[in-house]
Formats: sequence, C-alpha cells, structure tokens
Amino acid sequence: MHKKSKIKSLVVLAIGILSVNTMLAQNGLQWAKDGNSYYKLDQKQGIMQVVPKSPSVVVMSRSQLTPSSKKEALDVASFSFSEDDQKILLFTDTRKVWRLNTKGNYWVFDKRTGSLKQLGKNLPASSLMFAKFSPDAKKVAFVSEYNLYVEDLASGVVKKLTTDGNRKLINGTFDWVYEEEFFCRDGFRWSPDSRQIAYWQIDAKRTKDYLMINNTDSIYPIAVPVEYPIAGDAPSPFRIGVVDINTAKTSWMKVPNDKVLQSYVPRLEWAGNNELIMQHMNRRQNESNILLCNVKTGVSKSIYNEKDPAWIDVIQLWDEDYIWGGWDWINGGKEFIWPSEKDGWRHLYRIGRDGKEALITVGNYDVMDITCIDEKGGYVYFMASPENGTQKYLYRITLDGKGTAERLSPANQQGMHSYDVSPNAKYAVHAFSNYYTPGSSEMITLRDHQPVDGVSKIESNIARADKSKSKLEFFKVKTAEGVEMDGWMVKPQNFDPSKKYPILFYVYTEPWGQNVKDQWGVGGNFLYAGDMTKDGYIYVSIDNRGTPVPKGREWRKSIYRKIGQLNISDQAAAAREVLKWSFIDTSRVAVWGWSGGGSATLNLMFQYPDIYKTGISVAAISNLHTYDNIYEERYMGLPAENEKDYIAGSPLTYAKNLKGHLLYIHGTNDDNVHYNNAEMLINELVKHNKQFQLMSYPNRTHSLAEGEGTYQHLATMYTNFLRQNCPPGAR
Repeated sequence: MHKKSKIKSLVVLAIGILSVNTMLAQNGLQWAKDGNSYYKLDQKQGIMQVVPKSPSVVVMSRSQLTPSSKKEALDVASFSFSEDDQKILLFTDTRKVWRLNTKGNYWVFDKRTGSLKQLGKNLPASSLMFAKFSPDAKKVAFVSEYNLYVEDLASGVVKKLTTDGNRKLINGTFDWVYEEEFFCRDGFRWSPDSRQIAYWQIDAKRTKDYLMINNTDSIYPIAVPVEYPIAGDAPSPFRIGVVDINTAKTSWMKVPNDKVLQSYVPRLEWAGNNELIMQHMNRRQNESNILLCNVKTGVSKSIYNEKDPAWIDVIQLWDEDYIWGGWDWINGGKEFIWPSEKDGWRHLYRIGRDGKEALITVGNYDVMDITCIDEKGGYVYFMASPENGTQKYLYRITLDGKGTAERLSPANQQGMHSYDVSPNAKYAVHAFSNYYTPGSSEMITLRDHQPVDGVSKIESNIARADKSKSKLEFFKVKTAEGVEMDGWMVKPQNFDPSKKYPILFYVYTEPWGQNVKDQWGVGGNFLYAGDMTKDGYIYVSIDNRGTPVPKGREWRKSIYRKIGQLNISDQAAAAREVLKWSFIDTSRVAVWGWSGGGSATLNLMFQYPDIYKTGISVAAISNLHTYDNIYEERYMGLPAENEKDYIAGSPLTYAKNLKGHLLYIHGTNDDNVHYNNAEMLINELVKHNKQFQLMSYPNRTHSLAEGEGTYQHLATMYTNFLRQNCPPGAR
C-alpha cells in the first residue's frame, strides 16, 4: 500500500533525492572491516580499495572479472568479501523478485590463486539468492528455487540441505507479505563455527492465492498466482530450523506459537555457536518477546518482553540497514542494543542476556536511525531531529547512557543529512540537502566532521545556493481541534497575493509516508507534464497524525484502528485552515496521491466533498479488507474484533457521496494493491450513478513502470485531467 515499494523509488528518482545508502548501492561502495578503507566498483578498472588521502589499489581487475568462457567482464551488481578477505563473492545477472533484484548468478574470485568460478552451475540460471561465505571461508550457502544449498569451494561439490521446498513451502527466504511488510528477504544465517545454518521455513500451503490475470502476453489469459494473506487471514506458519552442514539434517526449534492466530519471527541471528536469538511477535504485533533458543535442545526462553496498546515497530521498518539482518551485540556478547517507544519516544536501551535493561538515549526526541555502534570509542551514533520534524541530523551519545547527546552535523547545515559511518567511526560518507540546496555528498573524518580532501562539496553547494529563488516555503497549521501539523507550499511564479489561485494537495497520510521533509526536490510533482509554478497552481502537502514523523509515539500511534478516519479528518481540518488564506480559490481545490495516498484521495473526495472538488487517485485501496494481514492488522487490529473500524476506514463506504471530478488509475497486475479494489469501487460508483474517469493499465504493477510509453501516457492524462477540472492560473 505504500512505502518502500517501487513507487517510492520512482518518486525519489523523479525528484532527484538520493539517500547515502542508495548512492552507496549504486556505486558499489562498502567499508573494509577495520573501517580504515573502503571498496568500490569501478567500471573501467574493477574492484578498488580506497584508503582516504592515498592512491587507490586494484583488488580485482577488469581482466580478472572476465571468466575464461566469456569475452566480456562480468556485470557486477554487488560484491562481498570472505572473513579473511582472501575471496570475493560477485553477484551478477540479477532478476527482480517483487521489489528488489535478489535472484541471479554468483561467482567466487580467489585472490591467492587468481581463479574465478561460478557457483551452482548446474542449477537454473539466475536462480541463486543471498549467497554468503561461511565464516571460515571454505563454503558458500545460497537459496535456489525455495531450497537451501551449500557449495564446498575447494571441491566444487554442491550439497542440497533442504529437499521439500516449493512455492508453498519456502526454505531460506520468505513469502510476499514477509518481504513487503517486514522487509525480510534473506532467510538463513551461518553459525559462527561454520558447522550449521539457521533458517526460516514458511508454510504457505493454506494461504490463499490472489490470481492476477495477464491478458496481454498471449491470446489466452494467464493466471499469475501470488500467496497473499489478506487482513483477517492467519499468516503462513513459520518454523525455525538449524541444519547440520555435514549431515544435512535439520533440527526444529521450539518457538512458541498460537496455533489458531499464528505469530511472526521478523528477526533472527546467532548468539554463539549453540544459541539463537530472535524477535517473536504475536499476530496483533503489539507484543514482542526476545527469545534465546538452545540449538541442541530446541528450547527457547523469553529474556525481554514488551507490549504496546497499539503496535510495536520492528527495527527494519525505520532503519533500512537492518533489512539484511544483524544484531547489535556489545560487551563481549553479554548485551545488545535495542530500541523501544515505551517511554513515549523511540529510544535505545542496553539489554542483557538476563533481560536487565539500561536506557542510553533520553529526552523528548526520537532516534530516527542507528548509524554506528563504536564500542571501542564508547559511543553510539544515531540520527535525530529534536527541534524540527522535517529535518534529520547526526548525534552521538556514550554507550553507558550517562552523557548528553551531542550533535555532530554542522550548525550551518539546516536540512536533511544522512551518513554511512565506517565500522571504527573514523570516516563517514556524508550527504546533505535542503529544499533550496541541491544534494551532494563527501567523505569526512567523523571526529572533526571535515572533508578528507580538505575541500567541502557540501559547503560549496551551500555557498552557491540562493534561498530567495525557491518558491517553496514551510508552514505550520493548527486545526480547530488544536492539532498542529507541518506543511510545505509551492507558490506560482509572479505570485500576486491579491489574486486567487487553484490549490492541489499532495497526500499520503498513512504510517508509511512522511511528505514534509526539508530536502532538495521536495515540492516537485513528478507526474505533472509541465511547470505547475508557471501554470499558476499552488501545491501543498501536510503531514497529519499517524505519519512517521519524529514527534513521539503518541503522534505516530494515535492512528491505531483509525486509518481512513483520523488521517482523513486531520487532512480535511488542515485544508479548512489553508482555504482561509485570502489567495486560495476555494472553488478550485484538488487532491491527489498514490497507493496509501490514493486511498486518502478517495476518502477525502467522498467524506469531504464540500472541500475537495477534483481528485486523482492512483493504485488505491478501496476496501481495507483486501490488503495484507501484516500491514492492516498492525495498524487496524484484527477484523474479527473491530469490523466497524475496517468499514469506517474504507473509501468504498463513502463512494456514494462523490460530487466532484474523480480520475481513478490502477494497474491490472498490481501484486500489492490488487485490481479487485478498482472493480469493487467501480461497482459502488456505478450503483449510485456517480460519474468518474477510469484508466486501467493492462499488466502493470503497483509502480505502473512497465510497458512502452506508460509514464508519458500517465503524466499526460494526469495533467490534462487536472487542467480541465481544476483550471490553472490566477483570477
């Protein structure tokens, strides 16, 4: 419905905002284990090792990237090193699985011998997933076609560790909903001694399939099934197995579970050679238990329990570094770092294996991202913005929690920062932008926050930036109910406050979208074919309660069981205040959004037809019952327990109230928000003789990114509809 799905990537690219992690992924940059250098992929030279202030060293040349059986060098998407740094694992020929390219071919380069060998050569091409060196660097494990394999690097022998995998019994990776909502993709972990592998098994046999229909690639339609548990359906049961590498025998861990409602394990790692640590969550996702599990007996015990009246966010939902796993151990493995919102703000705690806790961060602010844990230096580095929820800065605090959080981002750089910090906290790749300063990045020494080459690209950008040329401004609006919200507004060129202008609201409104950020490109409309400022539109976005803004737990979780209600009433109340501005033409008010924003657009058009005259809704949920269980039940509870909230939040309930002009757009092959949402809405609008415009894009997904000419067609249609029904220009 959201979020870090392809549409978010499309928006980001369209307006030119790139996070540090995105830039690193594109450049193939990764830190060496000691943190004193980094590796990057150079298309002309190969894989390079870079020590700041020193010449680069070729670690693997282009010629070495060329297999003996090929004329061209491998097109490497990513690479990783063995623990001893003597072998390099190369990921090539990648294919997309839902959101990311996680299938492909893998090759191993041995620096000592200069050999380059393909892994799993007898398995289907581009079918390998999540290949990882064993800690002793002697083997590589990977998933192919729902089964787990291990290949001995010396002999080349491939051993099948699981044999029962198929589309409905998934070993070592996940089903659609785990990937979409928990960002769980890589589903196995090597033991520290390289003798065992722990893995998830997802049993989707009882999970119903959504059937998407491909009507375009053959004369006869093709049904495309996706295992997809909707709200109210029990999740696919999981099991945690530990397989012995030598015998290929799996022992199943005894993890607590509700046989009727089921439960989730969104995080799992090793806690020593014979112990696992995992996060176990109940179906409602409002209770979290950290379990230690004895691998030999399979018995697990809870060492840390947390409950929340609404829901508990898993860390990978707000810190993308954790989507590939990881556990933040300190004190020789006796403690770990753990986030919680239990005091009203998202803070970091030290948790011991005995369950004892100690608060590290304290104050009326949210930890927005964990950037580095430097145990040797005694600090944890994190992102926060105590004064302004539209911005983000780097802070650090002592691991004992006795110090005061210290801001490291320069005082003159007001806006949005991101950092990729070296493991030893010596260096960082720092990126910065704000709404009037284009984004740029540089390598810095973290101690003094200075560029390693002595010349700051960021400071040069700031010096050249002209704030007066920006047509965007931030504002705060307080509703009659007393709720204060942040917003931005882009005014037309040659703005005349004595005249009245049409206004277009851009909305998302749900727990997965913050629109109001002080960063370069904010305020741009990637679907408008032209220049809205020249044409004479006022463009506005406002973040309501329930959006993931760093304003504390209550702000974010006030939306519990009220999606389609609280967010909608907040937006409407804020719009009423904005429409009091003398230069707004209240007869020309439009709203648009995609995915969750598309749903909000429908609800605003249907619930507040006196305010919103024109709406453009893309890939929207019209019926909350149709969306997946992890997302919907997290924020709305179980339908069986509060059916009325699902009905009250669904645009379908209010479709009969449509008065204005509506354009509804949806892809028929949308695996995220399925096309039946469109047809349910169409039926309801037809039932009440409500006229509207519909555009169905055949065989397109949630991003509508497929097919020749799709983007141009979509942008043209969007723009024409807006101009025709909410005419531009001052009056």
